[in-house]
Amino acid sequence: MIEGERQNTTAWVIQVWLSFLIALGLTLGGTVFLPVDWWAKGYLVMGELFLVGSTFTLAKTTRDEHEARLFRNRLVKAKSEKLLKDFETTD
Repeated sequence: MIEGERQNTTAWVIQVWLSFLIALGLTLGGTVFLPVDWWAKGYLVMGELFLVGSTFTLAKTTRDEHEARLFRNRLVKAKSEKLLKDFETTD
């Protein structure tokens, strides 16, 4: 494990996936049993599926941006430490 890296517990991962699957199942089930025409149900299901896909994309992008910021911060810190070390040796 990389220093500072956090790892989720198995219980947390199970809880997150169960919550997601239950919410998706209930939403899709509610849509299927709505007393509307098939085209309206299809439109709602299509919107729900696109929403789920875009949510995963947004979560991944947010995580990637955060990790990139962490990497840049480590890089800047390492460069700063090297500059300070070089400055101290020139005195």
